[in-house]
Amino acid sequence: MDRTPTAELRKHEEQRDFFCVVSDAFRVFARKASAVLGSAWAFAVAIVIIVVWALTGPMFHFSDTWQLIINTGTTIVTFLMVFLIQNTQNRDAKAVHLKLDEIIRALSKARNELVDLEALSDEELSRLEDQFKRVRTKAENQGTNMRHVEPEALESDR
Repeated sequence: MDRTPTAELRKHEEQRDFFCVVSDAFRVFARKASAVLGSAWAFAVAIVIIVVWALTGPMFHFSDTWQLIINTGTTIVTFLMVFLIQNTQNRDAKAVHLKLDEIIRALSKARNELVDLEALSDEELSRLEDQFKRVRTKAENQGTNMRHVEPEALESDR
């Protein structure tokens, strides 16, 4: 039996379900598309398209069809770009969260409860925000640099 890396990869690909394959393909496409469509060249091309469209207005007597062309085109592009932008933003946010979680986990004095904050309810996030506001206020009032204050210490100051 062929045990080359290519053969192993093919075997692995065959075992993956359809959703995983589509998801991976979209991820790769979204990354490449966001790199291309987020460039200055893509912006320049969009400007050229708009200028050409505007210049053709007199030729088409600024008709409803002429207006419909740009409206339809921009609507379709906007609709598709929403999905691309959301995909890349979700991935970037997840990567940043994981990196921050690793930093929190690695620092000995960091509060490990801060890992996975995005999973907290709005009420829990508000309470935590209030704790950090009190840390800042206490540091300002004391003129000290309070890098590590236990939440219990803040509660006892009330």
